Amino acid sequence: MRSLQSEVEQRGTRIFELIDQHPGSLFSKAGFYQRMMALSMRDEQFKVQMFRFVDVLPSLRKSGDIVQHLEEYFAGMRNGFAPVIQTGVRVARFVPWISAFILRRNVSGMARQFIAGKNCADVMKTLRKRHAKKIGFTVDLLGEAVLSEKEADEYAARCLDLLECLARETQGWTDPLGKNSELFPVVNLSVKISALYSQMNPADPTDAIAHLTPKLRPILRRARELGAFINFDMESYAHKNITLELFKTTFGEGEFKDWPDAGIVIQAYLRDAEADLRKLIDWGGARGTRFTVRLVKGAYWDFETIKSRQNGWNCPVYFQKPESDLNFEALSRLLLENESIVTAAFGSHNVRSIAHGQALADELGIDRSRFEFQLLYGMAGPIKRALVEMGYRVREYCPVGELLPGMSYLVRRLLENTSNEGFLRAKFSENVSAAELLRDPKELIRQNRANLPEATIPAIAEDRHPKNGASIEPPPGDIYENSPLVNFVYQESQEKMRIALREVRNRFGEKYPLVIAGEKVWTDKLTPSVNPSAPKEVVGYVAEAGIPEAERAVKAARAAFGKWSRTPFEERARLLEGAAAIMDRRRYELAALEVFEVGKPWAEADGDIREAIDFCRFYAERMRQIGRPRLTQHVPGEESYQHYWPRGVALVIAPWNFPIAILCGMVSAALVTGNTVIMKPSEQSIICGAMLMEIFQEAGVPPGVLNFLSGRGSVIGAHLVDHQDVDLIAFTGSREVGLRIWESAGITRPGQRELKRVVCEMGGKNPVIIDSDADLDEAITDSIYSAFGYQGQKCSALSRLILLDENYDRVMERLLSAARSLRVGNSEEPGIMVGPVIDEAAYKRIQEYIEIGKSEATLAYQAKEVPPEGYFIPPTIFTGVKPDMRIAREEIFGPVLSVIKVPDLDEAFEVANGTDYALTAGFFSRSPANIDRAKAEIEAGNVYVNRSCTGAIVGRHPFGGFKMSGGGTKAGGADYLLQFLLPRVVTENVTRHGFAPEEVPEYRDEFLWPQRR
Repeated sequence: MRSLQSEVEQRGTRIFELIDQHPGSLFSKAGFYQRMMALSMRDEQFKVQMFRFVDVLPSLRKSGDIVQHLEEYFAGMRNGFAPVIQTGVRVARFVPWISAFILRRNVSGMARQFIAGKNCADVMKTLRKRHAKKIGFTVDLLGEAVLSEKEADEYAARCLDLLECLARETQGWTDPLGKNSELFPVVNLSVKISALYSQMNPADPTDAIAHLTPKLRPILRRARELGAFINFDMESYAHKNITLELFKTTFGEGEFKDWPDAGIVIQAYLRDAEADLRKLIDWGGARGTRFTVRLVKGAYWDFETIKSRQNGWNCPVYFQKPESDLNFEALSRLLLENESIVTAAFGSHNVRSIAHGQALADELGIDRSRFEFQLLYGMAGPIKRALVEMGYRVREYCPVGELLPGMSYLVRRLLENTSNEGFLRAKFSENVSAAELLRDPKELIRQNRANLPEATIPAIAEDRHPKNGASIEPPPGDIYENSPLVNFVYQESQEKMRIALREVRNRFGEKYPLVIAGEKVWTDKLTPSVNPSAPKEVVGYVAEAGIPEAERAVKAARAAFGKWSRTPFEERARLLEGAAAIMDRRRYELAALEVFEVGKPWAEADGDIREAIDFCRFYAERMRQIGRPRLTQHVPGEESYQHYWPRGVALVIAPWNFPIAILCGMVSAALVTGNTVIMKPSEQSIICGAMLMEIFQEAGVPPGVLNFLSGRGSVIGAHLVDHQDVDLIAFTGSREVGLRIWESAGITRPGQRELKRVVCEMGGKNPVIIDSDADLDEAITDSIYSAFGYQGQKCSALSRLILLDENYDRVMERLLSAARSLRVGNSEEPGIMVGPVIDEAAYKRIQEYIEIGKSEATLAYQAKEVPPEGYFIPPTIFTGVKPDMRIAREEIFGPVLSVIKVPDLDEAFEVANGTDYALTAGFFSRSPANIDRAKAEIEAGNVYVNRSCTGAIVGRHPFGGFKMSGGGTKAGGADYLLQFLLPRVVTENVTRHGFAPEEVPEYRDEFLWPQRR
């Protein structure tokens, strides 16, 4: 009996023989796209620029714009293609309309390489040709990125129209094989679940399924009536679990339980694909009705690896291509061994994977008419032809739609086909031998490991394997790796958050003391903290400090300063790391507290705790780098070392909108640099402040080094700011209060030892500019989040959206539809983006600004349905706003967006820079020249290009502004700790009678006395 590997090699060899009888190219069409692909596979720089140009081209309306972008993307290239490209750019400048026409036609041709048609009538021309060649179809309607429920409803309507048309136009068509044709309906439609609901949130599968099911039912009913097949496509990992659950919910009960003509995709590059498939098979057995699984490798490798790397998550995909191939084969066996329950559709262009499926089916005695092979439209024509000749059922995956919504699909195909690990490239472009292409992936994995240095093998197991020769290890200079966000894709994470919410709710009404000199202090008055979603609910009470407690705290901090300032920096750094570890352990509890006390949605609350953890760990690392005295210069006979001393007693005054992160950031910076601290949280987030005090006490902060006061800013805050024994004030909050602090700190009080240092972060009136060539899917999604995420209560939030006259109507149509689709509600519910504003005072102030906006500008949109209880302000958008209007100049700090129309980019930049603030700003464009201009001209401390203008990450995006947004300091930056320190230089003449040491160390131990042994 021959081995399975021998059978695979025999069948693979036969496929290659048939391919060689009808040789073809990588693509089904030749010409411009063939040449572009060839160039891309030889030059990485050209590949990147070409893909970016292809991506932007459909959005360009004018010939001059096309030529301008062509020049920006390619004129600066320095490689073997440069002379040809530069000549083409020069020609294009002289005859832009002809050049633009040719470019657009060629890129449209490239798109038609992979997109089967614009609509049903168009695609039927292709399908009839394929039918004549005994190739079936599954049609995929492009346009998965929906920003609003309007767009989702339009997608559902197009699905129904496409079903009707395909059924009508294919009447009389029969299955090419004839045998077991009941398993394979002629009409086959692939549906993208994410395109049916714009507010899908991985943390809230229940909501997603509740909205998706009623949209799917009409499509499924009509498909069943027409005898058509519906397949649930699988997209990014974030939507995988919802898609699987939706499939099982929809077909597991009710009217579709006995309908077999439904399928779902399993992606073999996912590490949990086998577990998902086993659960599906178990479900199918219990259901008692056959269903189909399309097994594919997966098309989002680049996206998944980038996303997981950015968020610190374990990557869900395999890093080695042979690992995906091996998993594909394991899943193929699982499918075929359960053939009585599930029909297998093998989606691959890899001849090894195809041959393995064939050989395995024969080994298990499964007739070739009971499964099929699926391949993408426009690619691998010779493989399709070979499979048909061998008597197998072949189905082509045919995308249908306009070029613009199809660009993401097109770019995925281009990436896939130019990857240096791709099978098609290896066979059709690099002529790799059949023997090499048919090797067992297990052997390739062993070989890859054997060729790697031993030290890198554990890294592979930890998902840190180099792909395409590029390492995903942090580049040199990256000294800090951020804490991961909680990934609410996972049910386990969702359940932990629900448990934490229940536990925190059970503690409502508890009382917390002040802490001074390590002692709990109670006063005659307790301050309540309420839930802004339900103001009758008291989250907890904290003792309210007055002037006597403030004086006592200053005295305790001053008394503790002498010893703490001489404590080795390593001990101080370990204190921060201990606090970080405690926060990590209590992460869900702290996030749940923020949901209740300040109305943060789940992901926003978790992000705040992650930031607090990062502040502690980052500042601990930074202190280790600057804590040791460093030699200033190498001079014979003299040693000069610069080092730092702490300033003294630090007063930390924090806001409520990042109630643990900002408070912790300022406190940890002051502590690790050797200052003693009086910590005063905002009056709206006092329970979060009490929790942070508990955490630092558990971590071992000495008595008096950190003191916790809760009370009115106008009373104890003002008193402490003016106090002669307070040496440093770290403040984050409103411009009004910040300027008062800045002014007061400039007055020298009797008995004051030091000039007071003020670290002051204030508000913003942050602009975002959307250029005429911007990716609107990206720009509108990020603008909506920047403006309305956490109710616009971020100093970094978008409040002025600046649109060019050229694209104003297009942007506004989609922006307003997206805003209408936002979920507004209690932040305790997962998936909510817009919750309550912080308190009644904020509610009234924002409502006053909305009334001002109605008098100054045009109310373009305001949500009508908000919860009846709680401080809920509906998302509000004004148009017709002029730069000098109050709503365009004054910080509102709520879900209110002003849209300003300008004629060109010159005025856009002028308007963006035309306020008193300079905190954050955003710019969306695909013009390299305009992006460079934005980087150079926009006045803001943090400028974000083609992404949200909120969400700074410690170490990655040091945060802070200038003008009236702050003093130019950067929280989470490399130099932030210097604001809390005094520089000092110690110089010693080390010459004795003409003799001096030859070697002087660059660093020395700290100057501490008495010395520790």
